[in-house]
Amino acid sequence: MPTVFDGELFADYHQFYLADAGAVATAEPTPWTDADVGRRLHPEDRLVAISTARNMTVPVRVELHDAAPALDLAEADHLVQGSLLTAGEVVIAGCTDYLPDAARFNAPPGHLRVLAVFSGLGTISEDGLEGDDRYVLHLWPGQAVAVTVHRQWDDPAESLAAGPAA
Repeated sequence: MPTVFDGELFADYHQFYLADAGAVATAEPTPWTDADVGRRLHPEDRLVAISTARNMTVPVRVELHDAAPALDLAEADHLVQGSLLTAGEVVIAGCTDYLPDAARFNAPPGHLRVLAVFSGLGTISEDGLEGDDRYVLHLWPGQAVAVTVHRQWDDPAESLAAGPAA
């Protein structure tokens, strides 16, 4: 499973994007719904926004697979799956990053499945500034699917108001 991105993104407004590179110049995401906030994933045709637990710089890894991967997800706090339509180049960026400078990687054109794995969500400090939260995105070619939550993180200390702005 090749890692195509392994770094940190500034998750301003509690979010970062995975998008078709050709669409980011014209993409203006629609507002998040309450369902999107709960799922921690906001889908668009050529853009997927991921909601993070912190409004800070967070570690993100993206792995590109040939097919659906067999993963050990026992340590995951939250699992959500969606789709991304791409022409073959994908950009990953924080919400307020300068997109021409954002990281890019090649991927098969067409629909990609996106499995977002959130870990360490229970480690966030009371002020929301520190934590060992991690975000791993697994991508592989596949038919488009509706957003599906496979494991829901429900932290009573975390308010929905701290989620992405609409």
